[in-house]
Amino acid sequence: MRKAHRFMLLLLLINSPALRLTAATPDSSSAPAAAGAAAGAPAAAPIPPAPAKEASEGRIPIGIGVKVSTLGIGGDVAIALSHRTNVRFGFNAFSYGDTFTKDGVTYKGNLDLRSAQATFDMFLLKGFHISPGVLFYNGNNVNANASVPGGQTFTLSNTTYLSDAANPVTGTGKLAVYKAAPMLLLGIGNLVPRSGRHFSTSLEIGAAYQGPPRVTLNFSGSVCDSTGLFCRSISSDPTIQSNIAAEQTKLNKSTSPYKFYPVLSFGVGYRF
Repeated sequence: MRKAHRFMLLLLLINSPALRLTAATPDSSSAPAAAGAAAGAPAAAPIPPAPAKEASEGRIPIGIGVKVSTLGIGGDVAIALSHRTNVRFGFNAFSYGDTFTKDGVTYKGNLDLRSAQATFDMFLLKGFHISPGVLFYNGNNVNANASVPGGQTFTLSNTTYLSDAANPVTGTGKLAVYKAAPMLLLGIGNLVPRSGRHFSTSLEIGAAYQGPPRVTLNFSGSVCDSTGLFCRSISSDPTIQSNIAAEQTKLNKSTSPYKFYPVLSFGVGYRF
């Protein structure tokens, strides 16, 4: 009987909920160890965001400008080749007319400035640059129409003539230079600022080698002696033609020192 009671008590203890809960609950001493292990594990490094591309990335830096110079009024386009070099293309144009009298001959002249240029800008110190280049088109010239009213005297190569009233003296004159001219410029300013600015100013000084200016003279009509009775055609008189050639030679000699054309320029620009 006692053995049966002991057996029943053992069954009750085995099926007790408290005993089951104790067995299912983990050891509390292992919790801190697990937490410590989790805390000791290194955190994953955050992935840095991809750098944003600049708006100008992939574009060729270009600047444009307008200028006023001794070559005329014009514009430039510059392209950056490297951090310290640009290539630049430009054009210039200007016209001016005037009337003047020399040795009794009235000249109605016109100055035409027409040129196109290319330069290689090398920046030695910030905006200071030296720019070798060329006027690959040099159309600068002076043209003049000449006239002597009939009955008026004029001088050619120290010889005085009287313009025929029936066939007055007329003519043309022209001053021309080389069609291409090497040039060298020094200046301050950059059409393509490396600082990121959009607007810029520039000042340049230099010279272009245009060669000795060449003057040509042509006259037509008739001249007379001082009485106005004996007249002859200019085109058929060798003496008058010789004096015209001598006058032309004198003018060419007086202009020969002007082989270099001075260049002074001021401009403003914008970088895209």
